Amino acid sequence: MSFSDRITRLPLPADPARGADLAGLFSACPDRLRDLIAGAAGSSPYLAGLLRSEADWLVAALEHDDVVARETAGLATLEPEDLGVALRRAKRRVALQAALADLGGVWPLERVTGALSDLADRAVDLALRAHVATEIRRGKLPETRADAGGIFALAMGKGGARELNYSSDIDLIVLFDETAYAEADQMEARAALIRATRRMAGTLSDVTGHGYVFRVDLRLRPDASVTPVCISTAAALAYYEAEGRTWERAAFIKARAAAGDIAAGERFLRELRPFVWRKHLDFAAIQDAHDMRLRIRDHKGLGGRLEVAGHNLKLGRGGIREIEFFTQTRQLIAGGRDRDLQCHDTVGGLTALAAKGWVPADVAEELTAHYREHRDIEHRIQMVNDAQTHSLPKDPEGLRVVAALSGAADPQAWCAHLKARLARVHDLTERFFAPQAASAPLPELSAQSRDIIAGWQAYPALRSDRARQIFRRIEAPLLSRMAGAGHPEEALARFDRFLSGLPAGVQLFSLFEANPQLIDLLVDICGTAPALAAYLARHPAVLDAVLAGSFFAPWPGEPGLRDDLARVLERALTQPGGGYERALDAARRWAHEWQFRIGVHHLRGLIGADEAAVHYADLAGACVAALMPVTAEDFARRHGPPPGRGAVVLGMGSLGARVLNAGSDLDLIVVYDAAGVEASDGPRPLAARPYYARLTQAMVTALSAPTAEGRLYEVDMRLRPSGRQGPVATSLDSFRSYQLTEAWTWEHLALTRARVVARCGGASDALADEIEALRIDVLRQRGGDGRVMPDVAQMRARLFAAKPADGPLDARRGPGRLQDIDLLAQACALRTGDPARSTLAQLRAGRRGGLLSADAAERLSSAWRALWRLHAATRLLTERPLDMEEIGHGGQAFLLREVGVTDADQLSQEVARHVADARALIEADMPATGD
Repeated sequence: MSFSDRITRLPLPADPARGADLAGLFSACPDRLRDLIAGAAGSSPYLAGLLRSEADWLVAALEHDDVVARETAGLATLEPEDLGVALRRAKRRVALQAALADLGGVWPLERVTGALSDLADRAVDLALRAHVATEIRRGKLPETRADAGGIFALAMGKGGARELNYSSDIDLIVLFDETAYAEADQMEARAALIRATRRMAGTLSDVTGHGYVFRVDLRLRPDASVTPVCISTAAALAYYEAEGRTWERAAFIKARAAAGDIAAGERFLRELRPFVWRKHLDFAAIQDAHDMRLRIRDHKGLGGRLEVAGHNLKLGRGGIREIEFFTQTRQLIAGGRDRDLQCHDTVGGLTALAAKGWVPADVAEELTAHYREHRDIEHRIQMVNDAQTHSLPKDPEGLRVVAALSGAADPQAWCAHLKARLARVHDLTERFFAPQAASAPLPELSAQSRDIIAGWQAYPALRSDRARQIFRRIEAPLLSRMAGAGHPEEALARFDRFLSGLPAGVQLFSLFEANPQLIDLLVDICGTAPALAAYLARHPAVLDAVLAGSFFAPWPGEPGLRDDLARVLERALTQPGGGYERALDAARRWAHEWQFRIGVHHLRGLIGADEAAVHYADLAGACVAALMPVTAEDFARRHGPPPGRGAVVLGMGSLGARVLNAGSDLDLIVVYDAAGVEASDGPRPLAARPYYARLTQAMVTALSAPTAEGRLYEVDMRLRPSGRQGPVATSLDSFRSYQLTEAWTWEHLALTRARVVARCGGASDALADEIEALRIDVLRQRGGDGRVMPDVAQMRARLFAAKPADGPLDARRGPGRLQDIDLLAQACALRTGDPARSTLAQLRAGRRGGLLSADAAERLSSAWRALWRLHAATRLLTERPLDMEEIGHGGQAFLLREVGVTDADQLSQEVARHVADARALIEADMPATGD
């Protein structure tokens, strides 16, 4: 439709007096613009108000191309109060010109949203800098050379994608680069930058006599309920590495450094890239997005029959969010392997997905057209009253106005067209989130396989007619997939053992039929991972977790796991016939289900090695934390409550660093403080030292002793002071004295990873805080010792002489491999006195402390990530040294996918390259051992 045609179809003001107010403006404008202004004033009270206030400006402004640059020029010198007024004026003018250019068809969608987004970026930048400058003038912000004091704002959501609406909030995450300040100044800088962030939000959001600029939402930051509005990049990275969730990954697809220290913001996003973009195909994103769609519909009451009147164009069926979910979910699935898919905006994402074959080109083109039309209509809805709404009017007159603003002469035809488009969008996207299973022909079977299959009809799971009917529908794809395993006969034998142990089959077979990908999951276990298949054979009850429906629910994190296990233990202790032994059995059943879930999720590519490491650590931490008080209570019934302040359990090594794998044991230390109390008070009192020693032994037994349900973990206490010669539980005073005066360098290195994972006793919370403070104090006192690096060099030489690499694909042992990088990272944390525990965070500490160059830290981090993926995958497949022939084709495919290579030769080359690079970097600064 032409500009003039669009204008003539706009409704004129019902009240001639409204147009008369604009007579002066009309006389100065061309005819087409005059008609446009009259129509806009009649359709939108919001635009009418803008026209009245900015009439003189409008005529002069229409010839300029960059409305944002023009309206914000010279504002950088203003004080915050004057800046707020000026930005509100700029918002009125930019919104007015964008609206008129939009309604007249002069600007395309991207230019309209781009102008609004550019204004938001500029407004945030000006406000941040103004309030940072105020903090500097007040002497509250320490000296730094960083741009804008090192603070930056990440534009999220529509702002990050440069897709803002007329009435959008702006979603921001505000962080600061802590390395821009001396360590002693960081807390003061943090406080000042928090104030600047709050005042920036007020400058933009507060409604004054001049209106507002943008509503600012800061709730997308990490753990927003407990963190301040501005946190350090180190804190944010630590959160995302340990606790980041799928929806946060999706949010960062659109993240963009928009204001403040842009360079620091872009560095942060580069460091966060492994969190957002996974190397594996992330099928969990599909279920997460689908569940979110359904939750939104249920929460907003958006289900039911599709009608245009009152329809939510953003969240409703066939709306904008469905296209965004469709696009972002596919980006998450494959974007880690292909950076071309890592687009911020929805249209760009669809275009890239089509170019790479992830979405049919015609579907991408159609969804793009629907998306543009949806956004155009959304803009017109919000133009009417500057309302933050996405719902179409419910009344005919309201729909007529929106239709007219969209250039439609017939509102009924416009509504019918929109309804058809909404239904089409829903149909296109629903196919992806709810795919249909494809049938497969029966494969050719050996005589041995046919004999095994013939015996299935006698199994309990296939006794009922219904079970046999459902199983027949999944039998062909199951057997076809089984035939493609590395060792088909072995895979079928493992599946046979699994099937024979099922008490019933209807629920499980129905689950497979409704979720065909679960057939691949089960076959992968049997055909790919002998260790996991054996685990399933030993613990068939873990399938209860699959049948319960929560097997693919979002990961609950360590606190959620701990609370869940505490409830399980409470039930086992209090139910009829229950007690401590029953509680230990219940803990094992519960943990086995979660261990199985983690292994399966890793095998199927639902999580990567980095997530699996955290999940295994969360599970182990929850087991220790939940069992410790139960064990202490059982112990107290005989010997009385813990004397003094109680005890804490320190997770050391991989548990402390939160990087466990499927075969990890637990390194633990117990520290107690009797606080001068000589003995316990109970039926059989014990002196403080033997009390805590025996309590520790009871805790180790609770974790490691085999029961009817198996064992939880192997426990290693050798990292305690004096190792095997020392007591199993150490008093706080002894621990402090030993660490400051007697401990070897290797013990200080181990302390860099220490983390409180459990506690018992009345004052154990305070004790935990004190031990953490002591840990940092020891690192900072002992890290400056000149013997650290010579000792590390000698340890390194002895370690690799005693335990060399077990072949070229050993990711853990040997120079340049995981142990080597871990050792250097711990030395960095010790020498800088940094509290970081994980290898990647410790390498960043080395970079911040000047011990590693940025390039060296990044290359070592890259090598560690690649080797960890190989190591974690290997431990899931086999407990023996990696043998590519032994693990079969299925295991090889999993391993290659995890590492991100195409064949075994490339795997060997990649491992050799990373090992050589890491070894060269480590040995470049390593002192000679003198050997």
